[in-house]
Amino acid sequence: MIPISKPAIGKEEIEAVVSVLKSGVLAQGKRVEEFEEAFARFIGVKYAVATSSGTAALYLALLSHKIGAGDEVITTPFTFVATANSILLAGARPVFADIEDDYFNVDPSNIERKITKRTKAIIPVHLYGHPADMKAIMELAHEHGLTVIEDACQAHGATLNNQKVGSFGTGCFSFYPTKNMTTGEGGMMTADSEDVAQRARMVRNHGSSQRYSSEILGSNMRMNELSAALGLVQLHKLPAHNQKRQDNAAYLSQKLRGIQGIQLPKVRQGCQHVFHQYTIRVTEGSPISRDELAGILKERGIGSGIYYPIPIHRQPLYRKLGYDDDLPISEKMSQQVISLPIHPGVTRQELDFISELVKEALQ
Repeated sequence: MIPISKPAIGKEEIEAVVSVLKSGVLAQGKRVEEFEEAFARFIGVKYAVATSSGTAALYLALLSHKIGAGDEVITTPFTFVATANSILLAGARPVFADIEDDYFNVDPSNIERKITKRTKAIIPVHLYGHPADMKAIMELAHEHGLTVIEDACQAHGATLNNQKVGSFGTGCFSFYPTKNMTTGEGGMMTADSEDVAQRARMVRNHGSSQRYSSEILGSNMRMNELSAALGLVQLHKLPAHNQKRQDNAAYLSQKLRGIQGIQLPKVRQGCQHVFHQYTIRVTEGSPISRDELAGILKERGIGSGIYYPIPIHRQPLYRKLGYDDDLPISEKMSQQVISLPIHPGVTRQELDFISELVKEALQ
């Protein structure tokens, strides 16, 4: 079986975790602080705040910018539901803007149409590891006085014009096992504002800036020392792992180019795509459907992923909340996209097998 994702864990990660276990210091401590400093340097920001998950990072970012009841936050419906759920958890209302069909990210022209007097923030998602159009989004935010919170949970190390995502606005990252780097579970919020970072640190620790003194409402969203030790090693390896993903993606595209019925991933000029997922489209007029292709791949031992089969505005929860948006591009993409394995553990021989099977299925 060739899995769609596989954590790249080696002896260095194991030794780092064992060292923490032997130390007896397991809760948030010096390693978390070291990981935060290293990650901030990597992204190119002043501050990083480690959290228990990527969802927690998004939630902290919203609360740290004092976004809550009565506020609207514009985001994409074509992403994992955590992006919108974090807005609901903060007490605000998600507003969905449709996406670009070439890059799968939220379309700035559609964002502009959704801005109202209640709009407080924009959350673009750098989906699959491809940067959103941050130049246009930051211009919109500046024009309308809006906060930008980047959901970079799939885009560790991705860049737009040599600037890393997560440094344009307040960034949010996930370290779930399937991501380009992992801490098991965990997340990180990045920022250049000392006030935003300090408020995030308080909210993740029961609203406290000092022990047993709760100043604002908060909860426990801290990262532990085991996760931070794992993250430090993974961060060191991230550039090489991203390069391997990019190399595998380029090789697979070369093998699949010219096949009728599919559209290969596109990369916007000036962007460095880190290929959290290598996502193709099974287009209209293809001899088989996307779901049929997924079934054929599964039968032959190739893992694939559909990210995402139901746009957020069509999810049962959001239906109950009264969402009934007309977002045709997101809905079309949910029927066409399928991701193929290109993680660092995939070999050239396996990529050859994948490409030959896709050709066979479509021809």
